[in-house]
Amino acid sequence: MMLLRAQVVALGYSGVRVEVVDMLLSMLNADVVPRVPSKGSVGASGDLAPLAHLALALIGEGEVVVEGGGLVPSLEALTAAGIAPLSLQAKEGLALINGTQYMTALGALALFDALELAKTADVAGAISLEALKGSTTPFDARLMAVRPHPGQAEVASNLRALLADSEIMESHRDCGKVQDPYSLRCMPQVHGATRDALRFALEVVGREINSVTDNPTVLLEGSSGGTELLSGGNFHGQPVALALDLAAIAVAELANISERRVEQLVNPMLSSGLTPFLAPNSGLHSGFMIAQVASAALVSENKVLCHPASVDSIPSSAGREDHVSMGSISAHKLAIVVENTANALAIELIVGCAGVDQRRPLKASRGVELARGAVRAVVPPLTEDRPLYRDFAAVRRLLAMGAISGAVEGGVGPLA
Repeated sequence: MMLLRAQVVALGYSGVRVEVVDMLLSMLNADVVPRVPSKGSVGASGDLAPLAHLALALIGEGEVVVEGGGLVPSLEALTAAGIAPLSLQAKEGLALINGTQYMTALGALALFDALELAKTADVAGAISLEALKGSTTPFDARLMAVRPHPGQAEVASNLRALLADSEIMESHRDCGKVQDPYSLRCMPQVHGATRDALRFALEVVGREINSVTDNPTVLLEGSSGGTELLSGGNFHGQPVALALDLAAIAVAELANISERRVEQLVNPMLSSGLTPFLAPNSGLHSGFMIAQVASAALVSENKVLCHPASVDSIPSSAGREDHVSMGSISAHKLAIVVENTANALAIELIVGCAGVDQRRPLKASRGVELARGAVRAVVPPLTEDRPLYRDFAAVRRLLAMGAISGAVEGGVGPLA
């Protein structure tokens, strides 16, 4: 938020001194981060309440977050950093609180994580496909060419790279199975549609980051040749709100289809010979039964969160602000959906690796074996029932570091 607010002000249409930009950057460099509540904005006139809390710290009011999550008075933190509080001049208070920097900042961070999850979903899906003895035929480049959605082609290309040279694949090449379930066969179409939606959202957020969302806007060379103030509505968050609502729906689908693959893995009626719930001793142990339950819970919560916030509007400011975007809510719930989806994919990675283990001595493809190796470095095989939450958390940490996709790309080359 601080960085994006500095960017808007630095564009030169806010009518403030350069000291305002310098103050924001000095605080960033000194790690003096204002405490900002996550709720309280309706997304027009921009993110007034969150930005007001940000601005408080600049003038030595409010609180800042210190290392470890503690809070100290802003003036104390500024003094310790050798930064003098800002004494606001004309227009500067309004310039600091009027704009879309809360929803845009949170949305940008969530989208960055979502794009990494899109790649992770391809890896997790490839592992599950190997464990379930699925086919690579649906990922043929010729099929992608006749329905040329870019995300679909990227996912199919990733899957072809991930699944090349597999002993498991060769072992069932002439089997009697006609077609795989949609959760395997349609990964390019589902994962790919998510990628295309995220790209659209990223374009919107990128434009917003480099836009003037202040009001009024100050034109130093107006139509009359002098300085001119134009009052408008560039603070309204509707473009961002719509894009982030779409992004939440798109990311949720990665978890939705992932949970279906987990069900395929643990259900003995569907798993092509794997033990029930992938338990080492079925009947005595529960195996990964509860893993599918946990994934289902995450997916169900995502479905609730995917109702678009941008279709709602509650008039404020005595009816003058009679249509608002609720973009801050769009951003907030997107961040939750991204976290839920990351956890769902962590579950699939663990369960999928257990399925691949049961196909030994046959080896999976190089890409899948590399991903399995990264998982096995932090999660040992399930030889008897144990609490699984530590395993899920360990793989979730790998995803946060990009370690799964990084390990795979080190062996099969860059993934789209």
